[in-house]
Amino acid sequence: MDLRVGFGEKLKLGAKVIGHKVIQYRLGTGHTTELTTKYGQLKGQQRKTVYDAEIYYSFEGIPFAQPPVGELRFRAPQPPTSWQGVRDCTYARDQPMQRNSITNSAEGSEDCLYLNVYAKKLESPKPLPVMVWIYGGGFQIGGASRDLYGPDYFMKHDVILVTFNYRVGALGFMSLKDKTLKIPGNAGLKDQIQALRWVKENIVVFNGDPENITVLGESAGGASTHILMQSEQARGLFHRAIVQSGSALCAWATNPDRKWPQRLGKELGYAGNLESEKELLEFFQQIPAAKLALHCNAIVTQEEHRDYEILAFAPVIETYVGEDCVVPKSQQEQLSSAWGNEIPLIIGGTSFEGLFSYQSTLADPLYMLSAFEAIIPKQVREAVDKEELAEMVRKLKKSYFDDPDRASMELYECLHILSVKNFWHDIHRTLLARLAYAPTLSTYLYRFDMDSPHYNHYRILKCGKKVRGVCHADDISYMFYGLLSSKLDKDTPEYRTIERLIGMWTSFATKGDPNCDIIAPVKWDPLRPGGQEVCLNIADGLEFIPLPESKQFVVWDSFYTRESLY
Repeated sequence: MDLRVGFGEKLKLGAKVIGHKVIQYRLGTGHTTELTTKYGQLKGQQRKTVYDAEIYYSFEGIPFAQPPVGELRFRAPQPPTSWQGVRDCTYARDQPMQRNSITNSAEGSEDCLYLNVYAKKLESPKPLPVMVWIYGGGFQIGGASRDLYGPDYFMKHDVILVTFNYRVGALGFMSLKDKTLKIPGNAGLKDQIQALRWVKENIVVFNGDPENITVLGESAGGASTHILMQSEQARGLFHRAIVQSGSALCAWATNPDRKWPQRLGKELGYAGNLESEKELLEFFQQIPAAKLALHCNAIVTQEEHRDYEILAFAPVIETYVGEDCVVPKSQQEQLSSAWGNEIPLIIGGTSFEGLFSYQSTLADPLYMLSAFEAIIPKQVREAVDKEELAEMVRKLKKSYFDDPDRASMELYECLHILSVKNFWHDIHRTLLARLAYAPTLSTYLYRFDMDSPHYNHYRILKCGKKVRGVCHADDISYMFYGLLSSKLDKDTPEYRTIERLIGMWTSFATKGDPNCDIIAPVKWDPLRPGGQEVCLNIADGLEFIPLPESKQFVVWDSFYTRESLY
């Protein structure tokens, strides 16, 4: 259904004073609205929420940077240029260029640096809190369209929601060591920072409060949010954070140096000198963006997949510190001095994150269900000898199975262990750091445990309809109305979960505290230094309980030295 309709009748001219500047806007009693940003005029439109048909204002396809094409391919984004006339922002632009894993075809556009602003109100006594969403997708896929991230649930509350595109795959995370080429990596993260800069300087025009911005994201978006909390480039650009199913400490959130550019060059037929990054870059500049997207993950070997290295291009420790450096050293080294220690945080995950690995484990069961050494974190394995590693494997087996000689695992045993390996233990390490380095700042822990037979869309896509459990990314169904969503009866557990989750998240964005009327009389307390890891367990009912996964962390903590744990 094409909703790019704008009527624009009966527009009334208005103005608001911001600082010493008068901002002109045109508020439509019909279906379109015009206002003026720093870079030019926009035309948006009124929309209605799927529940209760509440009005909100939608501005989609706003450029927050110059198109990253030509000489700007792989490089840090540049600020947008101004335009003349009124820009039509009644429809979203293309998602970033990427490979569709279902059709194995390329889709999207290299010209992708656009954002969407959804405002509950354009006028109110006080400006509205701003929530900026960073999508997941393993730094390889994703986009900010309403097909995936419809704002309907948020627009029942007095907030502004911003969603934006950032570059993924090789186009977003190519990293070259040659300083003269100015491609140290992390262009996709720099896109995120550029989007936040745009929000900071323009959101007041949409009735947003530039001094009350919350960044939230899931999976790669959650890891990105935590990375931005550690990057000086993002200091002061947001004031609260919600990190879902990820952390900057997750192994998959920092890419090891595996000569990915050289391997991609060979995959694409480059026959030149692989040691010359300048010549390699000149080759890449001539390759169509679609071809780069299609081939960038074909270079990951089976051995790397088995070792849970599944991303060819993702965030890196930049090989030199340039003026726009986002990640100058390891995430663990930055924990103690991170500026994000100065802001409140919600962090957590789903109760069965490991279902994410259901398909990949079934595809290689003889190896994956007996590969105990690969379960030990790679940074740990690389720091110990064979005897120490063997002892760690014995401790792992004894902890989970009471049998240090166990030769293999059952599928669900393996997937529960992977929940901890790939997600929960690094969330735990993040909590240890927060309580050590930000003891006076509120840190709220949650566990999403809503196991719906029909509304946990990601689990159904990954595992089929017969499998139960709350998979990685299942919480997205309860935050955004998208293509897979259906309209629910308001007396269902699924609808209640949507209302509670969005109520807590918007309350946190408004006042830094997720407690609100809709969860009363349950009280969600922040963590206490030296206390238990207690979480809000979000299921059909709400419970404030000790984190069930905590008892598993004892053996995982033992694999690290005190200095390397956090």
